[in-house]
Amino acid sequence: MAPVLDDEFGEPFGDGNGEVRGRVRSYAARRGRLSALTRERMERLLPDHGIPEGPLDPAAAFGREAPVVLEVGCGHGAAALAYAEAHPDHDLLAVDVFTPALARMLAEAERRGLSNVWVHQGDAVLLLEQRIPVATLAAVHLFFPDPWPKAKHSKRRFLARHTLDLVASRLVPGGHLLVATDHPVYADHARAELAADERFVVTEGERPSWRPTDGFEAKGLEAGRSVVEFRAVLSG
Repeated sequence: MAPVLDDEFGEPFGDGNGEVRGRVRSYAARRGRLSALTRERMERLLPDHGIPEGPLDPAAAFGREAPVVLEVGCGHGAAALAYAEAHPDHDLLAVDVFTPALARMLAEAERRGLSNVWVHQGDAVLLLEQRIPVATLAAVHLFFPDPWPKAKHSKRRFLARHTLDLVASRLVPGGHLLVATDHPVYADHARAELAADERFVVTEGERPSWRPTDGFEAKGLEAGRSVVEFRAVLSG
């Protein structure tokens, strides 16, 4: 069957049943017409904040030698923007599939005068597989991913053996993975997956001081849920 292209950004979604190039997507597609404001923001701001095609060369793409941090599923970018603002000597590469979210984040980065925020629109796993070289990233952030709580959907969760292999290979020695979730099922899943991987030294419970409580975190706290934090440092 021919690939299904998402109306919003033209990425192949495989056979339309959640399969992308032989694997399962960890996000749900959203389709819809883009607003004029979203289109204007992307056309104006993406050329200066997107990454070039092909394998990523951070020094060439970002114009300097600096630690590179990847945020998976940045949404509207509250955490990404806060990190970039608190760490001007780092480059933050935010990845998401949803155009309006990226457009809003780029507009806010412009308003704050942040020059160290970069974006990639597409699947973070494909980006890691195909375009991020080995030992490139200082950190990977995964904040409030879709928990896919039903047992039949558990294979869609981002944290899995394949993605941990990718993260481990793309991190520099001593680099780390930060995970936060307010969903107890996903917290148990993350705890088990990380504990089973001997490449990481895992600590639980430390919340990054720079991260705001916007978006999913605020909604979880308002609903009375607890946020669980993991920090997994790549040994060696």
